[in-house]
Amino acid sequence: MKKEYLYTPGPVTVPQEVLLKLAEPMYHHRTPRFREMFAEVTQKLKTVFRTENDLLTFTSSGTGAMEASFVNFLSPGDKVITVNGGKFGERWTNLAKTYGVEFDEITLEWGTAPNPDDIAKKLADDPSIKAVYTELTETSTGTVYDIEAIGKVVAATDAILVVDAVSGIGADDIHVDAWNVDICVAGSQKAFMIPPGLAFLSISEKAWKLAETSKIPKFYFDVKKAKKSIANNDTTFTPAHTLIGALNVSLSMIIDEGVDAVIARHAKLADAVRAGALALGLTLYSSSPSNALTAIVFDGIDAEQLRKHLKAEGISVAGGQNEAKGKIIRVAMMGYANEADVMNALSVLERSLNKMGVEIEPGKSLAAAQASLMK
Repeated sequence: MKKEYLYTPGPVTVPQEVLLKLAEPMYHHRTPRFREMFAEVTQKLKTVFRTENDLLTFTSSGTGAMEASFVNFLSPGDKVITVNGGKFGERWTNLAKTYGVEFDEITLEWGTAPNPDDIAKKLADDPSIKAVYTELTETSTGTVYDIEAIGKVVAATDAILVVDAVSGIGADDIHVDAWNVDICVAGSQKAFMIPPGLAFLSISEKAWKLAETSKIPKFYFDVKKAKKSIANNDTTFTPAHTLIGALNVSLSMIIDEGVDAVIARHAKLADAVRAGALALGLTLYSSSPSNALTAIVFDGIDAEQLRKHLKAEGISVAGGQNEAKGKIIRVAMMGYANEADVMNALSVLERSLNKMGVEIEPGKSLAAAQASLMK
């Protein structure tokens, strides 16, 4: 018998309470029952986002909310800054290309974070820039960005700050209002602990002013229509209301634990994973490691083959993408994870490396992780 463990940076393990909610009978969504529940969800999301701004929910992947953050606030020929430090930062640039938006791309070495001073210089050099698009957590490299510092830079200009927090929110710290984030994008299948299918978008007053002049066509992802609907605790189009009901349960779990406590738990688990990896003589891929996931480098070892050994014992982790393929694995202790998950993953990692001919002192990574967890 093989038990499966999901340590990927989304989708993540879904708690039993949430699964039971998903198993309830179907009901119609254009009803007071749905509107009452949806109102609760919106307020709970604002608590996690740490925002009083408008917060919209779309039935889509997180990329849908990323697209909404482009088509609703820009016009063809507008200029933006995109921060490209991996596969998901690259997506901002690809959206700009798709919609005829001029972009000034900051290209980073994979595994590094942007310098806010570089963004400040570009904004100072060109006051016509309408927006800065960046990540909170670059999932492809396991890197967290200093959004608080970037927010201060952008807030001093007419530009808006748009942050992809799909992987980061709930794991890496973000304070949407206090850090001057004008648009924050998130998705359901990460630290929110439910299946894929929902995307979220918080929008500041500064961003709404840009929406008034946007000329890019939009239909499904029209935030003005969504804002009118949310005023009545409803959605413009058919919602994934069973997922929203499940989200209501998972958000209650997060709020009951406390948002700060949830962030601290993710930091503690990530520290332990990193301690275990370093104890084995491995290195970290990122110079600014995220709490949401840890990218571990395997010099001289085929990381894809290692993943197969891990999978054979029921452990699913993510591999590298593009230039990092075959060089790293990405281990996430995200959402519904605890100390036992860390020890389980490291134990199987040791055995898998041993099967690949690497001399491993049994328990070495576990001892280091245990010491980290006991701090």
